[in-house]
Amino acid sequence: MPARILEGKPIAQRIRADVANRAYELRDNAIVPQLSIFVGEGDEEGTYYANSLNKIGSRCGIDVSIDTIARGGGTKAFCAAVARAAANHKVHGIIIQRPLPTEFEHIEITRAIPVEKDVDGETALSIGWLAQGVPHFVPATAAAVIEVLREPGLPQIAGARTVVIGRSAVVGRPVAYMLTAADATVTLCHSRTRDLEMICRSADIVVAAIGKPRFVGAGMIKRGSVVVDVGTNLIDGQVVGDVDAESVSQIAGALTPVPGGVGVVTTSILLRNVIAAAEHGTI
Repeated sequence: MPARILEGKPIAQRIRADVANRAYELRDNAIVPQLSIFVGEGDEEGTYYANSLNKIGSRCGIDVSIDTIARGGGTKAFCAAVARAAANHKVHGIIIQRPLPTEFEHIEITRAIPVEKDVDGETALSIGWLAQGVPHFVPATAAAVIEVLREPGLPQIAGARTVVIGRSAVVGRPVAYMLTAADATVTLCHSRTRDLEMICRSADIVVAAIGKPRFVGAGMIKRGSVVVDVGTNLIDGQVVGDVDAESVSQIAGALTPVPGGVGVVTTSILLRNVIAAAEHGTI
């Protein structure tokens, strides 16, 4: 039997409905939730994503501002722009679109983000809290993976043998931290892992976030397992994931599509974090 396709749209719609209700409650109390997005000059993909957030945010009652930082100013100018947003009490959330052009130092820039406005879990403090199992805001893509895995009808995360392929600070490691906190038994793999196929075939849940198109094939998957594809790769004008969906869908019990899976949920979770930051600021 072909795998159950875990579409992100229904999950995203539920989250956005909740976000909109909470946003308009805040607005009724003269608080306008606001997200400030910073993009490096020339980052077309980041600009596209920021514009998408702006469009969705406006529908949910969240104001979104987008600032494009010129390459010539370097890290110092970027930090100054972020610091201005950080000091603005009307701004509740700040995100830095990655990857940044090489002129900018991401870690240095994130130091200008107050942890209470770090709605995408980018700062060292947020990452440290997550590693300690006491998260504040976590990276939205990682949170989207967990949100998908908690869908009704899927096996429980607790006790599941789970493999995460990819160790990036944005997805792989945060997902591993969150799965561990949810009582899964987690193996974090990467491009240098030996016997990767054998390790994956032992897993109840596989999260693919390695950044290689169609890297995970049917031979790496245990029959009936849940496969979450976080990859977004452009091949001949077509967006494909890190999973060979055609073959894996014949083996897995459930599979997220690309596009239309984790990515759709990610934007909604980011907006939910903005609302949480705005609500926290009213306490």
